[in-house]
Amino acid sequence: MSQANLPLYPPFPRLEGKVALITGGASGIGESTARLFARQGAKVVIADVQSDLGHSVSKEIRSESGQPVSYVQCDVAKDSDVENAVKTAVSMHGKLDIMFNNAGITGKYDPSILSIDREDFKKVFDINVYGGFLGAKHAARVMIPQKKGCILFTASIASVCYCGIPHAYTAAKHAVGLTKNLAVELGKHGIRVNCISPGGIPTPLASKAMGGVDMKTLQETCMADAILKGVPVDANDVAEAALYLGSEESKFVSGLNVVVDGAYSLRNYSSTN
Repeated sequence: MSQANLPLYPPFPRLEGKVALITGGASGIGESTARLFARQGAKVVIADVQSDLGHSVSKEIRSESGQPVSYVQCDVAKDSDVENAVKTAVSMHGKLDIMFNNAGITGKYDPSILSIDREDFKKVFDINVYGGFLGAKHAARVMIPQKKGCILFTASIASVCYCGIPHAYTAAKHAVGLTKNLAVELGKHGIRVNCISPGGIPTPLASKAMGGVDMKTLQETCMADAILKGVPVDANDVAEAALYLGSEESKFVSGLNVVVDGAYSLRNYSSTN
């Protein structure tokens, strides 16, 4: 391969000219990904239910990166909201290259199947599973005519090992195995489909689930749980995985579950003692 044909890797912008829609993009992993994508040249649309925060974050990223970054109100459990978010991205930028189905909730932290209520279980599935399904569905409608595109999901290490996470959340994250089905179905259209399974990551969602523990303490807990030591884990580590999967560097990668957990899932946690 001649020098002229070599792929452009960092420090060149890795998402130059790409359009990305990120659900749950106003905070946590979604916010970190939106910031990184914009720094790497992408035009970003943040879709979230947190209206004030969404507007504030998009304005801040736009100012810092110089890239077009906007916010659209979106409850991923509502078909019309997700459809509107995709249409908004396309109407603003003419296409959609990356659909990151990241929005999710943990549900009630109740470890017993005897006390889980139907409404909580359903809510977790509506957002974590149905929301991701809707994002993929409406993104595919745009990407199929384009003959290219990248669809990403945020799963969890709960999809690959036991780690004491509530049943509704665990079941929902296993359902994001939808990745493999879609990678096969949409591959003939040039669309890549992958998911990311984070381990313990200090985010506002995780802090809330753990009773409001501060982020520094939460980070220390996540670092202590990991087998890989000395790495100050944060949401940017997941954002970097999303950047790789959304960029041309992964142009032949599809159907993959990228586990970002410092090797935590390699332990045997089958015992509940």
